Formats: sequence, structure tokens, C-alpha cells
Amino acid sequence: MSSSADLPLVSIVIPTYNHARFLADAIESVLAQTMQDLEIVVVDDGSTDDPTAVVARYPQVRCLHQRQQGLSAARNAGMQQSSGRYLLFLDADDRLLPRAVESGLRCFEAHPAAAFVSGLHRFVTAEGVPISTSTREPITGDHYLAFLRGNYIGMHATVLYQRQAIAAVGGFDRQLHACEDYDLYLRLSRERPVAIHDELVAEYRLHESNMSGDLGLMLGSVLQALKLQRRHLGADADRHAAYRTGLRLWREHYTDLMLRRLTVGVRSSGGFRKSVRLAVPFLRLAPGTLLRLATSSMTRKIGCFARRGRRALTSRARVLRDTQHGRSAGVRRIE
Repeated sequence: MSSSADLPLVSIVIPTYNHARFLADAIESVLAQTMQDLEIVVVDDGSTDDPTAVVARYPQVRCLHQRQQGLSAARNAGMQQSSGRYLLFLDADDRLLPRAVESGLRCFEAHPAAAFVSGLHRFVTAEGVPISTSTREPITGDHYLAFLRGNYIGMHATVLYQRQAIAAVGGFDRQLHACEDYDLYLRLSRERPVAIHDELVAEYRLHESNMSGDLGLMLGSVLQALKLQRRHLGADADRHAAYRTGLRLWREHYTDLMLRRLTVGVRSSGGFRKSVRLAVPFLRLAPGTLLRLATSSMTRKIGCFARRGRRALTSRARVLRDTQHGRSAGVRRIE
């Protein structure tokens, strides 16, 4: 039996489902870490591409296989089959920056009681070209209240967990098909302190098959995760206010994204049916928000059209006036 001194300090779990084309980038970003006391566990969640062939190029990486059960189950499996004191979950289509683990461990040195610590991320294209860096408002006071209002983390790979903290709450909720990381932040921050740092530690790759692109799934999942907290609000007025704010902001966020996409879809060839299907979940999950934002959007567009119309009419009247003036002047000259 191995002693605790033989165990890796940090375990990096990389779940993958049909992202073999990105997997080598993810693995190599872990191998490039400045802190090397690591183990890497890839969990193939029933992929139909060939992640095993990618992992075979890296003898220091283990690959687990399971039938498709979803992201929560894949992360739980990787956690159970790894042994580090700390855990970091890196999606196969994303990357870590070289000081990611080091930055997280340094934050833990300053906050040893924290259940997890988190840093910042940036967005990159499908080819890995940086686009923009995330921003975060300063978090003061109760982090649980901040998570009730929203998810200030934004990218799971920026988080470094204490293993025992996740184990104490039973890992990721397999009933959630998305936003299982947000659910875990809520459950952990409700019971224990958490901490943040300002280091840029990960890259979120934007591509055509990002799960976050399914706006109906994301809204349904985030509301489900948040509503699981209702029974923990008690008589605390601050928690109830933060919870109501979170419901409103999440509905507004995803409804606004949906309306923007719907506008583009309607304009595209054959996009009307897809746009209608896109809106259907929002009629169930956020009907009031949908009506309010759609009405506000329509009012803005009508106002814009009206302003354009007034400018066009004014311009036309000016042209007619100038033309008429020219004609009158010409008649006078002839006379």
C-alpha cells in the first residue's frame, strides 16, 4: 500500500466526449505546468471518436472508459480513480496556462480552510487564438450569497478543490445535465469558506459544439441548480434576496442570448423553424422574461425604424425644397 508521501499532490481529471481532436492540447497544457507533482486521468464518457489513441501518446496519462453517463458521472469517476489531495477538472476542449496549479496552491497557502480557490480565464478560438480575458467584480463578504446571485467563476478549470471537501458533499450531482459545477460551488460555499485570486490560469475554447451553446439546456440546468438551494435559505432575508436576484438575472441572461440568436436565425436561410425551436424552452422556463425582453427589443427596433424614417423624410423634404427652390430661381432668371 502506498504511503501518503507517495501520492501525487494534485490530480487533473479530464473528461472527454467526442473531443479527441482537442484532447492532446489539454493533456500537453497539464504537462507544461510549473508544478509537476501531478497525476492526469482522462475519462472517456462513451466517445465515438478515439481518445484512447491520443492518450496512448502519453505514457504518464491514465485513461478510464465508461458508457456514456454524462459529465457529472465522468468527473465523479475520475475523482474516485485518482488520489491527489487537490483536484482540478479540465474539459478536454480547454487548456490550462502553465502556472494554473501553482497559482491555486499559492492561494490555498493563504486560505488553508477554503473548500476551493479560483482564478481567471480567457477565451480562445477553436484554433487556440486568444480572444478576450474574463473579468470579475470584487467579491466581498459571503461567497454563498454571490453564487446565489450568479456564477462569478465562469470556467470550471480555473477552480482547484480540496478533495476532502468534494467527497464530504458527495461529488457532482448526476441528475444535472449541465451546470453541475455551479451546483457544487453553491453546496460547498454554503458550508465552507472559498477564496479567489487574480491569476489568469485557463483558456476556454469557443467552437461549434460547446455545451454552453445549448441555451435552453443551460437555462433549465442553471435554474434547477439554483432552486435546489431553496430549502437552505431558511429565514435569512439576505439569502432570499440573493436567490430572487439570481433567478431574475439567469433568466434575463439566457433569454437575451436567445433573442439575439433568434434575430440572426430568422434572417438566415431556413432559419425560421430553428429559431422557433430555440424559443420553445423559454416559453416554459421564463415566459415573463421572454415577453418583457422581446417587447423591449421590439420597442427599441420600432424606435430605431421611426428615427430612420424621420431622418429619411427630413432628408427627402430637404431635397424637394432645394429642388423647388432651384426651379423657382431658374424661372425668375428666364423671365
